Amino acid sequence: MAVVKMQRISLCGLNKDRKAILVRLQELGVVEINFRKKDLKGLKIQNTSEEKADFEKQAARADQALEILNRYVQEKTSLLDSLAGKPLVEKTKMEDIASRRDVYVTAISELIDLEKAIAEDKSEIARLQNQIEALQPWMNLDVPMGLKGTKKTELLLGTVAAPASLESVLTLLKTHTPPIEAADIEIICEEKDFVYLGVVCLKKDAPEAEDALRAGGFAKPSSIPQLAPREEEIRLQKEIERCEEEIGVKEKQICDMAAIREEIRLLSDYYRIRAERYSVLGKLPQTQKTFALSGYVPERYAADIQKELTEKYAVDVELEEIGAKENPPVLLKNNTFSNSVEGVLESFGLPKKGEFDPTVIMSIFYVFLFGLMLSDAAYGAIISVGCGIVLLKFPRMEASLRKSIKMFFWCGISTLFWGIMFGGYFGDAITVIARTFFGKEILIDAVWFVPLDDPMRMLVYSLLFGVIHLFTGLALKGYMMLKDKDVVGFFSDVVSWFLFLIGLILMLLPTEIFYSISQIEFNFGPGLSMAAKVMAVAGALIILVMSGRRKKKKIGIRLALGVYDLYNITGWLSDVLSYSRLLALGLATGVIAQVINQMGSMLGNSVIGVIFFIVVFIIGHIFNMAINVLGAYVHTNRLQFVEFFGKFYEGGGKPFEPFMAKTKYVDIQEEK
Repeated sequence: MAVVKMQRISLCGLNKDRKAILVRLQELGVVEINFRKKDLKGLKIQNTSEEKADFEKQAARADQALEILNRYVQEKTSLLDSLAGKPLVEKTKMEDIASRRDVYVTAISELIDLEKAIAEDKSEIARLQNQIEALQPWMNLDVPMGLKGTKKTELLLGTVAAPASLESVLTLLKTHTPPIEAADIEIICEEKDFVYLGVVCLKKDAPEAEDALRAGGFAKPSSIPQLAPREEEIRLQKEIERCEEEIGVKEKQICDMAAIREEIRLLSDYYRIRAERYSVLGKLPQTQKTFALSGYVPERYAADIQKELTEKYAVDVELEEIGAKENPPVLLKNNTFSNSVEGVLESFGLPKKGEFDPTVIMSIFYVFLFGLMLSDAAYGAIISVGCGIVLLKFPRMEASLRKSIKMFFWCGISTLFWGIMFGGYFGDAITVIARTFFGKEILIDAVWFVPLDDPMRMLVYSLLFGVIHLFTGLALKGYMMLKDKDVVGFFSDVVSWFLFLIGLILMLLPTEIFYSISQIEFNFGPGLSMAAKVMAVAGALIILVMSGRRKKKKIGIRLALGVYDLYNITGWLSDVLSYSRLLALGLATGVIAQVINQMGSMLGNSVIGVIFFIVVFIIGHIFNMAINVLGAYVHTNRLQFVEFFGKFYEGGGKPFEPFMAKTKYVDIQEEK
């Protein structure tokens, strides 16, 4: 339950050792490179942007080659493969691939060129097919479309807008000035929008004939092949077949290169690691023969790194405590149970400098409240067993995903517990199945009580759990104030609210309003009743007087701030009422489950009835579990983020981002 203590590590070494030191620090992956302004004073920084960009380009080309292979030779994968994590590869294997990288770079270029050539061939096929489609209306033409005519005649081919007839086209020619008398017209094809014409006229009349036709919307074909349409179609089809054959050959070449897929992955990660290294190299201040490096390292690793580097290299390594003005990165360290909810905390914000890490306390409430919202033993068993199997089967799962699945494992255990307490096993499935198909009455009694039978009791307990949750948040605020030695703030902003709120609660419990809701009767003696009033009044007075304590000489403003702070009691009331969602979601799970069971049993005890029940039961409960798991997750997060954190936690810390081998496809196993 703590933020890992950081130290600043600074080193100065010889340039000849620079590469080896960077490689080792990247392998260790526990140092975040970070320079203060004074670390850079008077020193130059090498520009490595060009080298970094080159490595990133090579990695991108390798990724592109892998995408090409995946399109043509897909790997057999299952839905669970994504849970397995990246494969573990020995460092020596990557070094071997790197030593022969020229071979694989050539293969990558060949893959990219083959893909480009295939794309060009496909584009050519599309162009040829468009030409064939454009030829279809001219198929009745039995002479080459490129034929100009004879010695004294000329052939004009083109289209006019439909509808059009021989008479209308002849009219265009004869009404032209001068009129064209010697012309023969043939309609080759008629379509919805165009009529395709062939016009033969004297060569001397051709210009005038074309002008006359153009006045009627005549347009020549955009492409005029030299062959007859049918012959041109055959020629184009042969070109398409040739292109398809070439595509087949190139696709086979790509498929044959699938054997080096793993090597390309390793090469891609090799270039990615090199790019990261050069990114850091471009931040290092240096002289002609020396370089410097500075950053943050977890305290537990600092001494070992210092010892290793000074023993292997001619380097001076210094460790310093974090300065008062520095804002170090944040790394959390929690027990196995609590670290499962670190992702929830990180999504809100990591602790800022000097702030308390609430992960352990939050994890207890998180699992507790999640189970209370879902509260069905069968659902909890399914979730916990499923998540447990996944955790055991895939030990190398990606860290953040593993934390999430572990969180749902614990939430499943909590759901199982509350389901037993409330007597929910797929709702009332056991009772319905026994009554419908076996003619017996089997009831599994709740260990505590059934919320559906006594919702007001459940509401009271939901609000009670909410008060405990909120008071814990307020207590943590007090702890942080005492840690910062703010005793006045502790009494003014924490103790005062405890007095005020506890006093009001004790005043509420004996009232008829509370009894009518909870059916629980409290009879306090006069001494406790008076103590409750005194606590409430004392707390209110402290809040009224001390909330604006920073405005020492401005009494009016100070009291106004106190009144405004007292108004926050409405916020506390709203926060407490928010925990009624524990009742609402718990009832929703149970009610929907019962409806599903009743629907499934409608056809009674018959073969069709059994089949119908099984189908409705499986589909219905899968839906109910999925929708209510989502609801429990969302609303549990809300209770943490809004109600709980709102009492004491701000966040805003920067995550620890060490210089390490950030790979995409494999994890590197270091030599033992």
